[in-house]
Amino acid sequence: MIDLYTWTTPNGRKISIVLEELGLPYKVHPIDISKDEQFALDFLKIAPNNRIPAIIDHDSNIALMESGAILIYLADKTGKLLPKSGEPRYRVIEWLMWQMGGPGPMLGQVHHFVKYNKGKAPYAEERYLKEAHRLYGVLDRRLAGRDFVAGDYSIADIAIWPWISRFEWQTIDMKQYPNVMRWYTAIAKRPAVQKGYKVPKDMGDVPMPA
Repeated sequence: MIDLYTWTTPNGRKISIVLEELGLPYKVHPIDISKDEQFALDFLKIAPNNRIPAIIDHDSNIALMESGAILIYLADKTGKLLPKSGEPRYRVIEWLMWQMGGPGPMLGQVHHFVKYNKGKAPYAEERYLKEAHRLYGVLDRRLAGRDFVAGDYSIADIAIWPWISRFEWQTIDMKQYPNVMRWYTAIAKRPAVQKGYKVPKDMGDVPMPA
């Protein structure tokens, strides 16, 4: 059994989605970051960086924070969604790291400045929106002629997809990025994605581009 400490954020949804895809049993522990529950001392023992998601795997007695590390761990635990060796493995890790260093922090800044604080910092809005479009362009080019970012459906797709699911927050017209829209829509229809998206609580249906 895996204890999942999470909230309704892209990083949190990565882990609930992968757990559903892998069919692993898990128990959800909501950590409401709007109430600063991530700073509770009990959670700090599991996640020293005070951020969700985090897990405790009672099969191995391993506790992990950081969504990228958790994705690799769960894929290796099951032998699914991450090739075991060679270039195919490193391609998946390459695009996982791209998400961790690019869409994660950069699109997060778009949410902060454009959705929640619009008009307060025009320079920041321009800077991060420009970077958002650059990243969407990178992804669109990568997906030209490919169904998924790195071979078969993998933890790389699962890492990237929840950040793209907030395209409306990012004021992105998905029609500008047809390969991304095709990829996003196909993944959005997966039953495990639909279920994992609504963990730890139902915030509505998966956003779908018009």
